[in-house]
Amino acid sequence: MTDHKIVSEAEWTEARRKLLAREKELTHLQEQVAEERRALPWVKVEKDYVFDAPEGRRTLSQLFDGRSQLIVYHFMFSPDWAAGCVGCSFLSDHIDGANQHLKHHDVTYVAVSRAPLDKLLAYKKRMGWDFPWVSSAGSDFNYDYHVSFTKDEVAEGKAFYNFETADIGKMEDLHGTSVFFKDADGAIYHTYSAYARGDERSLGTYMWLGITPKGRDEGPKGNLTSWVKRHDEYGDAK
Repeated sequence: MTDHKIVSEAEWTEARRKLLAREKELTHLQEQVAEERRALPWVKVEKDYVFDAPEGRRTLSQLFDGRSQLIVYHFMFSPDWAAGCVGCSFLSDHIDGANQHLKHHDVTYVAVSRAPLDKLLAYKKRMGWDFPWVSSAGSDFNYDYHVSFTKDEVAEGKAFYNFETADIGKMEDLHGTSVFFKDADGAIYHTYSAYARGDERSLGTYMWLGITPKGRDEGPKGNLTSWVKRHDEYGDAK
């Protein structure tokens, strides 16, 4: 950082204008991709999925909570884990602020994990989150949307993830986001899914880091595992 180029205000302004042109290109490209995303074909959901929720057993249709659009975050929390995934927890710290607006714009947000409901609710209380969280224990939901893997897949270390056969190591669960639409007749359609770095759009912290001189500065691993902790595990956690 100490050998960074130092220039006059006028030179800086000219350089910043050139970068602004690139930023505008990116904004327009993001808008174009968003249009293409909305234009994707849909798949009708034929299977009856049921989840464990604080209110009792809930169907996928009931998770919409009276709205027509549903965002499901596939939170990594395997049944035998004592706590939720650090990265998923990092993402989930960003949800409640946005969710108070989403639910007033015909969008319901819910997290889904394979761990039993009591574990999810205890961890949710520990983290101080408000968003809905349900368990898919005993359901094919996580497997059908390619975020949980069979014993044979784990043994082989390969499974279908992020739209290709991927190396999953010994992971039984990975993260992702799936979106659904329910029409006036109650039919449900799968409209979109994203996995791996596709979930970064939810990370406002990355957007802030992206405008700082050091950027993400994520260390030798080059990802959040180099520095992110659950928010109550930082030394100065408040």
